Amino acid sequence: MKRDARRAILDAGAELVHRKGFNNTGIKEILDLAQVPKGSFYFYFPSKEEFGLALIDHYREVRTPALVQVLRDAETPPLDRLRRFFELARQRYQEWGFERGCPFGNLAQEMCDLSPAICEKLREVLGGLSRAMGDILHEAAARGELAPGLEPYETAAFIMDAWEGAVMRMKAEKNVQPLLRLEHMVFARLLTDTRSAAPSQPDQPSQPD
Repeated sequence: MKRDARRAILDAGAELVHRKGFNNTGIKEILDLAQVPKGSFYFYFPSKEEFGLALIDHYREVRTPALVQVLRDAETPPLDRLRRFFELARQRYQEWGFERGCPFGNLAQEMCDLSPAICEKLREVLGGLSRAMGDILHEAAARGELAPGLEPYETAAFIMDAWEGAVMRMKAEKNVQPLLRLEHMVFARLLTDTRSAAPSQPDQPSQPD
């Protein structure tokens, strides 16, 4: 049995699961698309759940490196890197016709009530992305580029939550507007609002001469 059969199964599964969902994708469909023998699946994956765990790693290794590289580009100012991250993700969704969404978010919605192991793996991946964003916001704060009063890692977690919600609504509306609204609110309102976190003092009445 060829060693690259496992990769062929994961490549085929990644495409089908992202398009159809985990439970709606049959093993035979995966093997047919991968063009590998029928016995290959269970040779590499003892169960479909084990395949799901490997699929998460596959998505992380194949689908996210370009996005992560943007976040790690030390030559670019931190908030510009974060903006570019969202721009690249948005371009992918547009290329997919707004039909697929985030592979990790899709799996979380479908599988977290059914498989604790898959859910734990997804928490690890999404938590890693959130921490990477938090590192960027921490760097921006050190440069004086972050709005006052924002804790970088809490803010990054909020942005991740909002982004996943915007992606879900994008799939429902079949257009880019939810993503653009999210980006506008994050970059034009949340992160770069330079107003002091402390309440402003009312103007003192002028004294008569």
